[in-house]
Amino acid sequence: MNTRSSRLTVTFSHPFVLAGYADELPARACEAIVEEELIQGLSFVAYRTAATYLPVQGRGGQAGRTELRMITQSDLETAQSRASGFDRKQQS
Repeated sequence: MNTRSSRLTVTFSHPFVLAGYADELPARACEAIVEEELIQGLSFVAYRTAATYLPVQGRGGQAGRTELRMITQSDLETAQSRASGFDRKQQS
């Protein structure tokens, strides 16, 4: 199967949490990695998202390590939305 990868820059202005993971991540800009696979059998070229990963740098005893956390597009949008909601609450 043919696959392709792309990177998407995502910025979180406040600490955030990803669905399925307990720890809070620091505010930062990061590059989400999106892997797509070619849809076979069509008369035109089309891809579908196979996986999305967010790199997370280790802290404390895990410093120097990077973990690729698999997330969905929905998880990413929810985390961004919550960070934006945090902004509005702080400004009120």
